[in-house]
Amino acid sequence: MFLGTHNPKLDEKGRLILPAKFRELLTTGLVMTKGQERCIIIWPHDQFAVHAESLRQRSQNNEKVRAYTRVFFSSAFDDTADKQGRVTIPVPLRQWAGLDRELVVVGADTRIEIWDQLAWTQYLSVQEPGFATLDEDVVMP
Repeated sequence: MFLGTHNPKLDEKGRLILPAKFRELLTTGLVMTKGQERCIIIWPHDQFAVHAESLRQRSQNNEKVRAYTRVFFSSAFDDTADKQGRVTIPVPLRQWAGLDRELVVVGADTRIEIWDQLAWTQYLSVQEPGFATLDEDVVMP
């Protein structure tokens, strides 16, 4: 499980040093994709496979399903972290998420989200005020 918020920097080659406590779950490889709200998602290979299978179960007769799967899979890059725990974020994903040097890496249970620091701050300013009432729709049956 990925937890917490971290503030690494993107280096001049587009590399990110993953938080040490995240690396063990990524030893078998990872997949980076576009995420909602213009962030990047890093999935451990096994979790990516689970998500991919859930998408396969959706009806390909549905135009929204086809559109989502095309964008999702065409934007996916597989990688492994180097010995220092670095991954290179491909240029198309960096552009998608508007990544600059200052990043926020968010543990989001089965995945990691990578945000531009300003975008994350803006997202939280909108979402946190309503957090206390979200449990009625999300957590409570």
